[in-house]
Amino acid sequence: MMDNTVKTPLRQGIALANLSVSPAFLAAFGVLLITIIALFTAPYVGVADNGDFFRSIYSNGLYFNLPDYDSQYFGYFVKQYGIFQYFNENGAMLFSSQSLFIKLAIGLNKLFFSSEVFDIRFQAAIYTILYVIAIYLLIEAITWRMSRKKGFIIAGIAIFIFGDTGYTAYFSSFYGESVVMITMIFMFASWLMLYRKRFNDYAMLALFVISTLILTTSKQQNAPVGMIIAVLACSLLWIRRDKIFRILTMASLALMLFAGVFTYLNISNEFVNINQFHAMTRGVLKESPDPEAALKALGMDEQFAILKNSIHYEKYVTIDVNSPLLEENFYSRYGFVSILKYYLTNPDQLNSILNVAAQSAFSIKPAAMGNFEHSVGKEFRAQSHFFTGYSQLKQTLAPRTFGFIFLWMVLVIGLYMPSFVKAIKSRDFRGVQRMVLIVASIGIGLSGIFVSIIGAGDADISKHEFLFTLSFDLVTFLTLSSVIGRRVSKNSNRVKQVSKNTPSSLYTKPQKDVSV
Repeated sequence: MMDNTVKTPLRQGIALANLSVSPAFLAAFGVLLITIIALFTAPYVGVADNGDFFRSIYSNGLYFNLPDYDSQYFGYFVKQYGIFQYFNENGAMLFSSQSLFIKLAIGLNKLFFSSEVFDIRFQAAIYTILYVIAIYLLIEAITWRMSRKKGFIIAGIAIFIFGDTGYTAYFSSFYGESVVMITMIFMFASWLMLYRKRFNDYAMLALFVISTLILTTSKQQNAPVGMIIAVLACSLLWIRRDKIFRILTMASLALMLFAGVFTYLNISNEFVNINQFHAMTRGVLKESPDPEAALKALGMDEQFAILKNSIHYEKYVTIDVNSPLLEENFYSRYGFVSILKYYLTNPDQLNSILNVAAQSAFSIKPAAMGNFEHSVGKEFRAQSHFFTGYSQLKQTLAPRTFGFIFLWMVLVIGLYMPSFVKAIKSRDFRGVQRMVLIVASIGIGLSGIFVSIIGAGDADISKHEFLFTLSFDLVTFLTLSSVIGRRVSKNSNRVKQVSKNTPSSLYTKPQKDVSV
């Protein structure tokens, strides 16, 4: 009798614990656990500096305090940096929302660790917390009103994809990819929440706008992001009849459009020249079988064909990249628009450069940078293989042609087209949002490719295309989740009886037209 008395509360406790673990919680906890092991336990994982860190750290009050830091470039991840103790004469080289997170990390570092030495793990901790919240919202938006069995399958796939250290290793670096990844997922999840009518619409709209603004201003090449979202998100104006909601949405769209234009106009001349140089030498001239003819078509001196395949940072170059000769007769003779026009009138070269871009479009982390500290004793540029199954699988299996990307777009849009047409016919503007989100995400990913190849050729292309590989993963994950939500179980249309202890808001009958 006493045994039964003890067992009953124990069983009830186990049942309640089982009910409280939602797919979203499981996915978030799984990603958190893997990230903690990778970034906060020895040997610590990060991404080595490729020479770009100085643009982010000097203006935010940090400096390189290792005497042999130059020998660490590309090969080894550095965990600690110095904090300026006196006046910092270094102005911001570029405008980026990334500075908000760096300054917050420095503040926490001074509060809990040191006012002289900055440990990058404080920044990694901030990013990890935000990332886990973003993953929770994403999985909650996808699995809401889905059966537990299907929800947990999707949660497991989410851990496999988004827990990959190819993504999270960026948290222990000063690359802008960390901010891009977190805010892109927040934007994607909040838009899905608006589609599913999950949580408060005003709160989700605020999250959607804030994440989009930070995403757009995080990197200069993300300027088109705000413009793309501002145009396509106009459909949000009709998901509610409230006048206040529509006014706030209109103001938000204008703000996002302004952020895109502002980011584009604030690109510094230094980066314009660097990218412009590579756009010609590592793009137009590199892919042209007749560089002289290409220059002639652009109205430029044919002698500059000797710059083919040149890199701006090379120590010994044929012509000084900052010379008045290039300023007057090279940089001033072409730009983004003229190069775009050239590619459109030379489709063979456009196809060639797109296939070059496709070869790196599925790489989550660049192979050129190491992941370990020098003190670990690993070889130069050694890569971490802890929980990198997805990134390795993607790198190995993904076809390296732009034709595959095109077929992928056609397949995804085709799968969602019936429900989109049905929503249009029934004037269900909320039901339209899923397709709009998918098209916007694909557009954002493609902007990452086109801005990279037209703006800078194939220079550092694997890192420049991070926006595409992230968009690809989000859209593919959503599509796979939609298919699982309807087809994994033979009795997918049946609604299982739910225990009285289960909150009524969880795991109820699936919404119509939510799955593919």
